[in-house]
Formats: sequence, structure tokens, C-alpha cells
Amino acid sequence: MEIKPCGSQPSMKAPAEYFTGSVRQDPLMDAPSPARMRVVSVTFEPGSRTAWHTHPLGQTLFVTAGKGLAQSEGGPLREIRAGDTVWFAPGEKHWHGAAPDTAMTHIAIHEALDGSAADWMERVTDEQYTGTA
Repeated sequence: MEIKPCGSQPSMKAPAEYFTGSVRQDPLMDAPSPARMRVVSVTFEPGSRTAWHTHPLGQTLFVTAGKGLAQSEGGPLREIRAGDTVWFAPGEKHWHGAAPDTAMTHIAIHEALDGSAADWMERVTDEQYTGTA
């Protein structure tokens, strides 16, 4: 058993090449091999969001605070709120982030395949984010 005390892992600014706006990541768990699970709490300031991306083994989001938006390629723009659980299937191209006027925090759970937990793609345009594309 391993217990990581709250606050024992430093917060970090999310990489600018994969996120638009102000986003903070708080690592919660990166399981050692042979386990593949990674868990991170992600806080998006209003208007902030991920770039389009996929996960080789899928991703689960638990929205813990605020209100956000999520979309899969070709699908409708969906509102997500505190208490919601979101599942993206393996290889499903998607993005997620805060609503324009409200911050949002979620816990992201995904597994790495051959060392990779995500494949990052192009940025979400303002038109895609607002649903006017």
C-alpha cells in the first residue's frame, strides 16, 4: 500500500501546447508498472479547454466542481456539471473544458498503452468551443 498525503505532489501549469487558457493539473496517482492507471485533478478557469485528443484505452472524467463543456468529434456540444461522470471510448476524438463564465474541475482517469495515455491533436477553435462552427 502507498498513501500520498494531500498536497505532497506539486501542482503544475498544464502544457500550453495541449490547452487553451489557464489550466492547473494536480497529479493524484501514476501507478507503477505493470499497472497503467493515471489519475489527475484538472482545474480549468472560465473559457479554458483541452485541445482535441484521444486516449488509447479510453478516459473517465468525474466533474467535481463547476460547469464545463465536452464534445466528441461529430457530436453535439454537451454541458457537464459537478456530479457528472463522462466516459470517452478508446480512440474517441474529443475535448473538454470550463464553461465560458464558470470554472470547472474534474478528476481524469485513464490508462497508458505502451507509455502513452493521450494522443494530442489540433486546438479547439473559438467557433467549436461556442458551438458556432
